[in-house]
Amino acid sequence: MPHHPIDGHRIHYRFDGPADRPVVVLAHSLAASSAMWAPQMPFLTARFRVLSVDMRGHGGSDAPEGPYHLDGLAGDFAALLGHLGLGPVDFIGLSMGGMIGMTLASAHPGLLRSVVLADTMCQVPDAFRAALDGRIAIARAEGMAALVEPTIERWFTPPFVARNPPILDRVRADIRDTPVAGYAGCCGAIQTLALADRIGAIAIPTLVVVGRDDPATPVAASEAIHRAIPGSRLAILDQASHLSNIEQPEAFDAALAAFYDHPDRVSGTRP
Repeated sequence: MPHHPIDGHRIHYRFDGPADRPVVVLAHSLAASSAMWAPQMPFLTARFRVLSVDMRGHGGSDAPEGPYHLDGLAGDFAALLGHLGLGPVDFIGLSMGGMIGMTLASAHPGLLRSVVLADTMCQVPDAFRAALDGRIAIARAEGMAALVEPTIERWFTPPFVARNPPILDRVRADIRDTPVAGYAGCCGAIQTLALADRIGAIAIPTLVVVGRDDPATPVAASEAIHRAIPGSRLAILDQASHLSNIEQPEAFDAALAAFYDHPDRVSGTRP
């Protein structure tokens, strides 16, 4: 798989789908990898050339010691797109990936053609920041294995966990395999999240998606993003928690289809 060196560390990426289609970039959540987008691949590769990226500290990318910052993580994506000669591109980010999407859309006008912001937030509450401190301490003291089950409980509803052991085992492996340095660095980046005053300037078609049962980045956080970005669309998915794209893949794909097929999206203006 190809890597691109950025500021001394390598970023892993891969392409799927027809080479002659518009490019969509996928950005995953904390403690995951680009493999989390597998449920969306049939839908996306029918429409796009898909560029899946492992963010710094995750998957096949290098995991330098921190500190990390969201502007730097977004800069990794901007540098990779520049290296590949791509842009403007469509962008889909979930959780931390959505934070990167908002950062790119506000800091690099013209780089993105549209943005999907799934199960994310634009401002980090104090309680969430403190919780991340606790998770960093556990990761450094006990390793990522100690965070697997608490993370699964936040990411999926109990009925989904009970009936999908093979899917959950793959997610558990991704969490367990995340380098501690990468996890801690990205937690630190999330703790600096302060985009509420910046995202009102986003002037590209925007879809906000959230699982109705998401306790990590709740519906209210997505509603705040929706209110702040003029012309954005909001889709709330029932019976879904934080990784709504995995828990409700058909509903997630349907929300994407409605967004990408909207006549204003096709013409490149706000929906």
